[in-house]
Amino acid sequence: MLLYLFLAIYFFVLITVFVYASHRYYMVYLYYKHQKNKPVPSGKLEHLPRVTIQLPVYKEMYVVKRLITAACNVDYPKELLDVQVLDDSTDETAVIAQECVNDFKKQGFDINYMHRDNRAGFKAGALAEGLKTAKGEYIAVFDADFVPQRDMLQKTIHFFYDKSVGMVQTRWGFLNNKYSLLTRIQAILLDGHFVIEHAARNWSGRFFNFNGTAGIWRKEAIETSGGWQHDTLTEDLDLSYRAQLKGWKFVFLKDEISPSELPVEINAFKTQQHRWAKGSLQTAKKLLPRIIKSDLPLKVKIEAFFHLTNNVSYLLMLMLSVLMYPSMVARINIGWFQMLVTDVPFLLVATVGISFFYMCSQKEAYKDWKSRLIYLPMLMSFGIGLSVNNSKAVLEAFFNHKTEFKRTPKFKIEVKKDRWVDKKYSGEKNLLPIIELLLGIYFTFNIYFAYVNRIYVSIPFLMIFQAGFFYVGFLSLFQTAGARIASFIRFSGSKKGEEHVVRA
Repeated sequence: MLLYLFLAIYFFVLITVFVYASHRYYMVYLYYKHQKNKPVPSGKLEHLPRVTIQLPVYKEMYVVKRLITAACNVDYPKELLDVQVLDDSTDETAVIAQECVNDFKKQGFDINYMHRDNRAGFKAGALAEGLKTAKGEYIAVFDADFVPQRDMLQKTIHFFYDKSVGMVQTRWGFLNNKYSLLTRIQAILLDGHFVIEHAARNWSGRFFNFNGTAGIWRKEAIETSGGWQHDTLTEDLDLSYRAQLKGWKFVFLKDEISPSELPVEINAFKTQQHRWAKGSLQTAKKLLPRIIKSDLPLKVKIEAFFHLTNNVSYLLMLMLSVLMYPSMVARINIGWFQMLVTDVPFLLVATVGISFFYMCSQKEAYKDWKSRLIYLPMLMSFGIGLSVNNSKAVLEAFFNHKTEFKRTPKFKIEVKKDRWVDKKYSGEKNLLPIIELLLGIYFTFNIYFAYVNRIYVSIPFLMIFQAGFFYVGFLSLFQTAGARIASFIRFSGSKKGEEHVVRA
């Protein structure tokens, strides 16, 4: 009876994973079906409006000067542009930012440094505070890891000729995608989100979201939709859905790229992923009931459900991982052939679907897309390896466990020779890598079990799981150890320097 109970749970989880994975096929279908609906401005603004660029930062000593410099160099009439540096920092970032702001003030820029004594509302609170004194009719937002392009405002502002347009989002590009295997995989993951998902949703008349940066808002759209709120960790996703529920139209520009810096340390990346996964589920709990009760078209409601609950698939993947051994025991006790003809097709379709989705994103974005396909198997494993980290986020959202907004550390890593390990910031450290390594060992046992019992067809799938958990777990511990050694050396060096000054 216990075996059959395990099987019932296993197949329920497997089918649900299959549904979410199959949704990727549908995204690709919508993308190609609606390519003719790429947005174009309905007219050209006769007089350029005033724009405020908001730069929310918190402990960004390595990149804040790059950010401020790029924002001030945007190609837009100086008299129609004001820049707000919204700094909640409690470290050297504050001094660096103030000095940079003062330099541009002397050059005649309308730029202001705004520092809060507390982090009330975190990023959402900083943006809301800045909005009170923003002079522009339109608000562009750039996070610290971005480098605003000179023509960004000129390429986006004329879409607001249509009075119903509330926000224009550009696609993220990557300054350091070739830095390591980790950054290459991240770039492909994000390309799937932007190139296929954003485009498919926007072009087909479904809701999509502002990504917190590299976009421009109509100030009125923010204000009439309830403003920035901080009851979720994804204030951008929350405001996006509230604005579209109010009737504001959004525009996604697939071919306008805003370069950004990808996290090069896996613990920083996991911190980012945890925030995004938890925030999306918090937004789902907050807004899905309102969306379902609204008079929106059914297609919009269904897509909103898949969009906002997509991270549940990580929890399902973790459950599937744990149930893998009982399922193989069942193959032996019930008959492995009957099991194979039921679960292998589900796993195969899900695996191929995800690979096909990311392959299409590379084909649509890059001329050398074929050379990037070699990373797809590792991308599959990496996604599975993240399931422990992101499942924790999903469960925290489900059970209303409150956590603060944890920023993603940035190090100004742009080329191969740049180093991060000896720098001040680091991602969150926890015990999850131990669980990831234990799951890697568990799947090593499963592979042996499958081999001994001649369930050979399962072995390739089991190896994908094994590689993912080992990679994420080992890299997390390895980079943590490297950062601690570098921190010890840096601290020892600074102490010696202080002793030398005292003696002098």
